[in-house]
Amino acid sequence: MELAPSRLSAPSHAIIRSSDGGWPAVFALTLCVSTLIASEFMPVSLLTPVASSLQISEGQAGQAIAISGIFAVFTSLFIAAASRNVDRRSLLLGLTTLMVVSGAIVACAPNYLVFMAGRALLGVVIGGFWSMSTATVMRLVPEAAVPKALALLNGGNALATTIAAPLGSYLGQFIGWRGAFFCVVPLACVTLVWLFRTLPAMPNHERASGIAALRLLRRPQVPLGMLSVSLLFMGQFALFTYLRPFLESITGVGVTTLALILLVVGVAGLAGTYAIDFALRRSLYSLLAAMPLAMAAIAAGLVAAGHSPGVVTVLLVLWGFVGTAAPVAWWTWVSRVLPNDAEAGGGLMVAVVQLAITLGAGVGGILFDRLGYQATFLVSAALLISSAGAALLAARAPSNAADPADPPSAVFAAH
Repeated sequence: MELAPSRLSAPSHAIIRSSDGGWPAVFALTLCVSTLIASEFMPVSLLTPVASSLQISEGQAGQAIAISGIFAVFTSLFIAAASRNVDRRSLLLGLTTLMVVSGAIVACAPNYLVFMAGRALLGVVIGGFWSMSTATVMRLVPEAAVPKALALLNGGNALATTIAAPLGSYLGQFIGWRGAFFCVVPLACVTLVWLFRTLPAMPNHERASGIAALRLLRRPQVPLGMLSVSLLFMGQFALFTYLRPFLESITGVGVTTLALILLVVGVAGLAGTYAIDFALRRSLYSLLAAMPLAMAAIAAGLVAAGHSPGVVTVLLVLWGFVGTAAPVAWWTWVSRVLPNDAEAGGGLMVAVVQLAITLGAGVGGILFDRLGYQATFLVSAALLISSAGAALLAARAPSNAADPADPPSAVFAAH
């Protein structure tokens, strides 16, 4: 998920920075987010061997993404209130330790229940880390350097999103799915040591409420915008989660070709995150509607031409280009619609996106098992079309007035 640069005005975030300006800790956080994202999306390229090994269906294996999303939702909404008296350094170190434990549990899981428990722990890390990552960066570097630091963090996110699926597929050929999952454990250990050595003490002085983000739903555009983004991610992950079994059983590609296709899709996604910067300078809402419509057309195209490797590859490249860029547009929307409450809006966005990923992967798995890939992909297209409609409704909604009950918070500056 892409985060927009931001500025923090709350004095409680001021700390005495070290002479290195906090950059070693920013680099450590970047490695942390790369490892976390790689862990989150590793199952996409390993569904088939996981299902075979644990003697479950591919749809059940896909629930590994759904379960992490469920726990990420609740964590992102309530971790600030639950840890209000905890030093943020200690909390980040605890979450990183939990990532190590999760990776080890998943890699060594003897059965489906233990496997899902490990993925649930990863969901806690995902929700906790993304809820505080931006605020942490803003406490590590001077205000003028915050955009650069966040760009570095987002670069780690994009890189991991690009390589996680193809690397998992490639490694799975030689060391098995357990070995592929275990590869994140040493990386997480390195991250833990690096964060331990570089993160300064960051006592928390803010009073957080578990429902602060939900207050934003009182504003006219926010519910429609959140509905649109949730439908976007539901549609995206109803399809994306089950690409490997589709490519292997319908398109008929081998494991090496599969890894190459996923890599090309990831590279296209990186290109999309850069290209969208130029598109956003024109019409934000037109873009928010056009992207899910394009993805819906691609989903329908995959159903129509699923047996043609060449056509499928082209369609998936377009899918990666558009789908990876979409979160950038939605974070820009947050910065423009909630300029004085973007931190709370960001927390709400994290919860909505994770819930949508959970529902999309879950519903997609059920449809894939019972009705086949055609039903899964067509439902994905319907959800994406609905996302475009909600975005257009949000564009016509009255602009949001500040809610007097909402406290001031961090401000995201638009890209």
